[in-house]
Amino acid sequence: MTSTPTSTPTLSGERADLLDSLTKHRFFLRNTTRGLTDEQVAAAPTASSLCLGGLIKHLTHGEQQWVDFILAGPSAMFSGDKDWSEWDESDYAGYNETFRMRPGESLAAVLADYERVARRTDELLATLDLDAAHPLPRAPWFEPGARWSARRVLLHLIGETAQHAGHADLIRETLDGTKSMG
Repeated sequence: MTSTPTSTPTLSGERADLLDSLTKHRFFLRNTTRGLTDEQVAAAPTASSLCLGGLIKHLTHGEQQWVDFILAGPSAMFSGDKDWSEWDESDYAGYNETFRMRPGESLAAVLADYERVARRTDELLATLDLDAAHPLPRAPWFEPGARWSARRVLLHLIGETAQHAGHADLIRETLDGTKSMG
């Protein structure tokens, strides 16, 4: 359950550093689920609505969408028929619902999907032009006219994964007292 991707390419230099950092933070995230049941990873025991399975689903979706952005540009980031700058509260509520564990979803399936997306990213890193850039989609949280390179996207994925691994660590400790790093 906490293994690293089996088809990780052999890289050097900056690419190896990016992959090493992303792989390390993915491990920390997955490690928070060790020994838990599907019901436990669906629980939201803190003041927030976050659950372990939902965090993994969120990162899976985000990584897939950002890699699509690297390959195809801002159109890969659209959700539905509106861009993010046009969303209202119901759009955000519907989007956030996709990051909860639904009845019948299993930790094993969520982790397998995360592995699939991670493997795609890792394989792409071997040949990716790190300087290739696209304009960001319109969204209230992006500076108008900003562009991100593939390198910047990968750094963003590392940051997001590390941040959510920290969230997961707190949720796990609240669930049963287990510390991911302790």
